[in-house]
Amino acid sequence: MTFATEGANVRKKTERKLAVGAVAVVAAVPTALVLIPWDGSGGQQPAAGTAPLGAQASASDPKPVKQTPPAPSPAQGRISKLPTAQPTTAPVPTQVPTNPPSTPPSGGGGLKGWAAADDGAVVTRAKWSGKYQVDLSVKSPALGTSRYVRVLVPRGWKAKTTQTWPTLYALHGGNDTYVSWTRSTDIATVARQWNTIVVMPEGSNGSYTDWYNGGRGGTPRWETFHTAEVRQLVERNLHAGTTRAIMGISSGAQGAVTYAARHPGMYRYAASYSGVLSMLSPGIPALLLYINMRPGTNPMDIWGDPFTARANWAAHDPATLAKKLRGTKLFVSSGNGKEGPLDKPGKSPWDIGYLSESQVLRATGDFVTAAKAADVPVKTDFYGAGSHSWPYWKAEMHKTWPEIMASIGAKKF
Repeated sequence: MTFATEGANVRKKTERKLAVGAVAVVAAVPTALVLIPWDGSGGQQPAAGTAPLGAQASASDPKPVKQTPPAPSPAQGRISKLPTAQPTTAPVPTQVPTNPPSTPPSGGGGLKGWAAADDGAVVTRAKWSGKYQVDLSVKSPALGTSRYVRVLVPRGWKAKTTQTWPTLYALHGGNDTYVSWTRSTDIATVARQWNTIVVMPEGSNGSYTDWYNGGRGGTPRWETFHTAEVRQLVERNLHAGTTRAIMGISSGAQGAVTYAARHPGMYRYAASYSGVLSMLSPGIPALLLYINMRPGTNPMDIWGDPFTARANWAAHDPATLAKKLRGTKLFVSSGNGKEGPLDKPGKSPWDIGYLSESQVLRATGDFVTAAKAADVPVKTDFYGAGSHSWPYWKAEMHKTWPEIMASIGAKKF
């Protein structure tokens, strides 16, 4: 046995132990991972304390009105432990139908005159809030239940037209819902200045993948829901165009880049704000298993065991898939997990928002290294001090918005 082979086996055994340890002793994982620093190989990191560009846009996160959320379906599960700078339950907005997303509408059919997706997914409700925002209830075979999708349409949009509009898909993070972007940023106001459609689908805590389920597959199939069902429904019924971009925060950022890699050519631009983009970096499988632990759900059902189902992990890992991103414009950003200018004072250095962001930075850096090796250009913003929270993501959205719009040919009014 060569030293290289022996070393590879040791690394695999170590990863296996980390994965098992994540399931058995979950409380120890974040503390242990903070000891693994990023070596900076993925790009140039600004000096500590440097504020991200566009940080002046907001220094606080809007506080949602506390309401009783709908009970999660078996596919939805419980919230993950990775924070998204908001309460652990997201409110159901008053303007959407009263039935919770997990309850299939009565009758089972789609709206009259609305086209179905190829697999039979249908829109069963469409509730407009003003002229520019509509919440769709989608009955999804891929998920085995119904979920909401929030859509912003531009000025001049008409129901009866042959015109289509450039489209941006915005994915939320774990511990959140489809309302997150309009709740925690001014995306509705920003989007209204451009002739673009913005699609914000429910992602639950599904990790933006069709679940492995021990190799059996089956529901929930979140990737199918987003890249096939939702895409076809908004294109066939709301005039969303085939010129697309995608962005996301936290697990949604991972989903955005993964989708772009797994569906080459589907998106012209992919933006990741604090996403874990190298799923097989040392310790990262354990972190992902940890944050996806919730009662009634085996976290290994999502991608499988990172040792025995390593091929499936690699098939969903942005760093491994980097060469498939050629032709897609990429932007990635992350803080370093230290107290920054947009953080509320008084947080402990051991706050999970700081600990998790330090590992996000490391995984993002490893992705950039892999992309460079694959000759794939990546625009980066490693802005220094900052936590895993909405104020930084909102600032990054403002910074990248004009570039995203340019990539899909959207024009400003």
